[in-house]
Amino acid sequence: MSSTLFIIAGLPGVGKSTRAAALEAGTGGVRMEPDAWMDELKLDLWDEDRRASIEAMQWRLGRRFLAAGLSVIIEWGTWGRQERLALLEDARALGARVELIWLTAPAEIMLERVTRRGRESPPITMAQIKEWIGLFQVPDADELARYNAVHRH
Repeated sequence: MSSTLFIIAGLPGVGKSTRAAALEAGTGGVRMEPDAWMDELKLDLWDEDRRASIEAMQWRLGRRFLAAGLSVIIEWGTWGRQERLALLEDARALGARVELIWLTAPAEIMLERVTRRGRESPPITMAQIKEWIGLFQVPDADELARYNAVHRH
Protein backbone atom coordinates (compact mmCIF):
# COMPACT_ATOMS: atom_id res chain seq x y z
CA MET A 1 0.00 0.00 0.00
CA SER A 2 1.37 3.40 -0.93
CA SER A 3 1.77 6.26 1.47
CA THR A 4 -0.84 9.01 1.72
CA LEU A 5 -0.45 12.66 2.60
CA PHE A 6 -3.52 13.95 4.40
CA ILE A 7 -3.70 17.76 4.28
CA ILE A 8 -6.10 19.14 6.86
CA ALA A 9 -7.21 22.63 5.86
CA GLY A 10 -9.20 24.99 8.05
CA LEU A 11 -9.16 27.82 10.53
CA PRO A 12 -8.74 27.56 14.32
CA GLY A 13 -11.68 25.89 16.00
CA VAL A 14 -13.01 23.93 13.01
CA GLY A 15 -11.94 20.55 14.40
CA LYS A 16 -8.54 19.97 12.77
CA SER A 17 -6.96 18.38 15.85
CA THR A 18 -9.95 16.10 16.44
CA ARG A 19 -9.94 14.96 12.81
CA ALA A 20 -6.13 14.54 12.76
CA ALA A 21 -6.21 12.42 15.92
CA ALA A 22 -8.89 10.19 14.39
CA LEU A 23 -6.85 9.82 11.19
CA GLU A 24 -3.73 9.05 13.20
CA ALA A 25 -5.57 6.33 15.13
CA GLY A 26 -7.26 4.93 12.03
CA THR A 27 -4.37 4.98 9.58
CA GLY A 28 -1.23 4.85 11.70
CA GLY A 29 -0.10 7.99 9.88
CA VAL A 30 2.46 10.32 11.41
CA ARG A 31 0.76 13.48 12.65
CA MET A 32 2.47 16.83 12.12
CA GLU A 33 0.90 19.30 14.57
CA PRO A 34 2.93 22.49 15.15
CA ASP A 35 0.90 23.62 18.18
CA ALA A 36 1.87 20.47 20.10
CA TRP A 37 5.54 20.97 19.30
CA MET A 38 5.34 24.63 20.30
CA ASP A 39 3.63 23.69 23.57
CA GLU A 40 6.28 21.05 24.29
CA LEU A 41 9.06 23.58 23.63
CA LYS A 42 7.25 26.23 25.75
CA LEU A 43 7.02 28.57 22.73
CA ASP A 44 4.44 31.30 22.20
CA LEU A 45 1.75 29.95 19.85
CA TRP A 46 1.61 33.41 18.24
CA ASP A 47 5.33 33.32 17.25
CA GLU A 48 4.95 33.04 13.48
CA ASP A 49 8.70 32.78 12.77
CA ARG A 50 9.11 29.80 15.08
CA ARG A 51 5.89 28.24 13.76
CA ALA A 52 7.24 28.52 10.21
CA SER A 53 10.52 26.87 11.29
CA ILE A 54 8.66 24.03 12.99
CA GLU A 55 6.42 23.48 9.96
CA ALA A 56 9.49 23.42 7.68
CA MET A 57 11.13 20.87 9.98
CA GLN A 58 7.94 18.81 10.08
CA TRP A 59 7.73 18.81 6.29
CA ARG A 60 11.35 17.67 5.95
CA LEU A 61 10.48 14.75 8.23
CA GLY A 62 7.15 14.25 6.48
CA ARG A 63 8.82 13.82 3.10
CA ARG A 64 11.16 11.22 4.58
CA PHE A 65 8.20 9.33 6.06
CA LEU A 66 6.28 9.44 2.76
CA ALA A 67 9.33 8.21 0.85
CA ALA A 68 9.58 5.32 3.34
CA GLY A 69 5.97 4.32 2.65
CA LEU A 70 4.38 5.85 5.76
CA SER A 71 1.38 8.17 5.68
CA VAL A 72 1.60 11.72 6.99
CA ILE A 73 -1.09 14.01 8.42
CA ILE A 74 -0.42 17.74 8.02
CA GLU A 75 -2.37 19.67 10.64
CA TRP A 76 -1.16 23.20 9.88
CA GLY A 77 -4.40 24.78 8.75
CA THR A 78 -2.94 25.31 5.27
CA TRP A 79 -4.95 28.46 4.60
CA GLY A 80 -3.33 29.19 1.23
CA ARG A 81 -3.84 27.45 -2.07
CA GLN A 82 -0.15 27.64 -3.02
CA GLU A 83 0.87 26.04 0.29
CA ARG A 84 -1.56 23.15 -0.24
CA LEU A 85 -0.48 22.65 -3.86
CA ALA A 86 3.22 22.73 -2.95
CA LEU A 87 2.59 19.96 -0.40
CA LEU A 88 0.61 18.02 -3.00
CA GLU A 89 3.34 18.31 -5.63
CA ASP A 90 6.11 17.31 -3.20
CA ALA A 91 4.12 14.27 -2.03
CA ARG A 92 3.25 13.20 -5.56
CA ALA A 93 6.93 13.43 -6.54
CA LEU A 94 7.53 10.85 -3.79
CA GLY A 95 4.80 8.56 -5.18
CA ALA A 96 2.27 9.32 -2.44
CA ARG A 97 -1.48 9.73 -2.73
CA VAL A 98 -2.82 13.06 -1.47
CA GLU A 99 -6.14 13.66 0.24
CA LEU A 100 -7.56 17.00 1.31
CA ILE A 101 -9.68 17.22 4.44
CA TRP A 102 -11.33 20.64 4.33
CA LEU A 103 -13.05 21.60 7.56
CA THR A 104 -15.38 24.52 8.16
CA ALA A 105 -17.58 25.71 11.02
CA PRO A 106 -19.63 28.82 11.77
CA ALA A 107 -17.61 31.65 13.33
CA GLU A 108 -19.54 31.38 16.61
CA ILE A 109 -18.67 27.68 16.92
CA MET A 110 -15.02 28.38 16.12
CA LEU A 111 -14.84 31.05 18.83
CA GLU A 112 -16.58 28.82 21.37
CA ARG A 113 -14.14 25.96 20.69
CA VAL A 114 -10.96 28.07 20.86
CA THR A 115 -12.23 29.81 24.00
CA ARG A 116 -12.98 26.45 25.65
CA ARG A 117 -9.54 25.03 24.88
CA GLY A 118 -7.87 28.19 26.24
CA ARG A 119 -4.61 27.46 24.46
CA GLU A 120 -3.76 30.90 23.07
CA SER A 121 -2.53 33.86 25.07
CA PRO A 122 -3.85 36.40 24.33
CA PRO A 123 -7.09 34.61 23.45
CA ILE A 124 -8.44 34.54 19.89
CA THR A 125 -11.24 37.05 19.34
CA MET A 126 -14.30 37.07 17.08
CA ALA A 127 -12.75 39.96 15.15
CA GLN A 128 -9.71 37.79 14.38
CA ILE A 129 -11.85 34.86 13.31
CA LYS A 130 -13.83 37.09 10.95
CA GLU A 131 -10.60 38.49 9.53
CA TRP A 132 -9.17 35.00 9.06
CA ILE A 133 -12.31 33.80 7.28
CA GLY A 134 -11.54 36.45 4.68
CA LEU A 135 -7.90 35.36 4.42
CA PHE A 136 -8.55 31.63 4.01
CA GLN A 137 -8.28 30.67 0.33
CA VAL A 138 -11.21 28.35 -0.32
CA PRO A 139 -10.22 25.49 -2.62
CA ASP A 140 -11.71 25.98 -6.08
CA ALA A 141 -12.78 23.27 -8.53
CA ASP A 142 -9.35 23.25 -10.24
CA GLU A 143 -7.56 22.67 -6.94
CA LEU A 144 -10.04 20.06 -5.71
CA ALA A 145 -9.63 18.05 -8.94
CA ARG A 146 -5.91 17.55 -8.19
CA TYR A 147 -6.38 15.44 -5.04
CA ASN A 148 -6.94 11.70 -4.94
CA ALA A 149 -9.84 12.36 -2.57
CA VAL A 150 -11.50 15.35 -0.93
CA HIS A 151 -13.42 15.22 2.34
CA ARG A 152 -15.34 18.34 3.29
CA HIS A 153 -16.86 18.64 6.72
